[in-house]
Amino acid sequence: MHPGKLAIVLAMVFPLASGLVLAQPKTPEGVLTASYKMPNYQPPRTPGGQPDLQGVWANNNATPLQRPKALEGREFLSPQELAAIKRAADDLFKDGKSDAAFGDSVFLAALANAQGKMKGFVTADGKVGDYSSVWTVNRDWTNRTSLIIDPRDGMLPALTPRAQELAKRPSYVENDSAFGQGPGKRPDGPEDLGLSVRCITFGTPRIGAGYNSYMQIVQSPTAVVVLQENIHDARIIPLDGSPHPPASVKLWNGDSRGHWEGDTLVVDTTNYREGVLMNNSEKLHVVERFQRTAPDYLTWNVTFDDPDTWVKPWTVEIPLRHSDDPLIEYACHEGNYGMQGILAGARAADAAEAAAKAGSGSK
Repeated sequence: MHPGKLAIVLAMVFPLASGLVLAQPKTPEGVLTASYKMPNYQPPRTPGGQPDLQGVWANNNATPLQRPKALEGREFLSPQELAAIKRAADDLFKDGKSDAAFGDSVFLAALANAQGKMKGFVTADGKVGDYSSVWTVNRDWTNRTSLIIDPRDGMLPALTPRAQELAKRPSYVENDSAFGQGPGKRPDGPEDLGLSVRCITFGTPRIGAGYNSYMQIVQSPTAVVVLQENIHDARIIPLDGSPHPPASVKLWNGDSRGHWEGDTLVVDTTNYREGVLMNNSEKLHVVERFQRTAPDYLTWNVTFDDPDTWVKPWTVEIPLRHSDDPLIEYACHEGNYGMQGILAGARAADAAEAAAKAGSGSK
């Protein structure tokens, strides 16, 4: 956990407690179902006549990125299934009842408990020091079984041979014994650690939910700014029809250019540096579509196309809920004791290894 994140998560919990989605009659609290899309909805307009996308938008959706095996072939849950899963999630995670669940593990644990395949929830390591669920934000629920809407099976496309090789390399986050970019490599310095550990970026656009996953949009007639809460990445997106820079210009978060297609803002991003988003190559091309589809909802579609990473493009659909809460400062670099601890541990391991070699050589 990065420095400052614990305080940030704590600060998030209480403001968001009053920001739950208002349920429709006979619908479980926090369930969006299809309410984030209203037929023939007319969005508010800016003084220049554009759809008004401005404000803070929360991505706290519990829907998993990929469709779980237990729901294979099912694009939507029935109302009864959705109510049962939501009830199981409340039983598991409300009021600090269990270990904290992040990412897709919220949905997967609730599904398994609702189906009687699991009882309770503990993190994978089950060790002392895990977060309690009191630290996590309330999640929003829809009847979709995956965020991925294309391919229709709700699954990520197959990885290319290049991406398969990269996926075999353990990282510090995935494997406690692997500190750096290669198997078991101890970091010689900060440059050997990942971009998020170094507080550079989580990559944009970041589609992960439930953890500093808000964004703020500000717009003018000629530009839109999308500010991501994680590591406060801000993209200034021109709407003037200007081209991307030459392919030789590479940026951590790529180069974004926008235009309007009716009431939909389309953001086209290229010129990524390698390895910023899911082991991407420099060929990564992302297209985002932002559309107001209900008074308090912005529907966000994101297509990822990288022929050196996946065998075909894939698209997610995410409902973003309007929030009156401001973005919270992401003080990642202020006393980054996580990175300090990793480097200190690596040096201690070096010293222990050297001492062991010296001892064995003296015998």
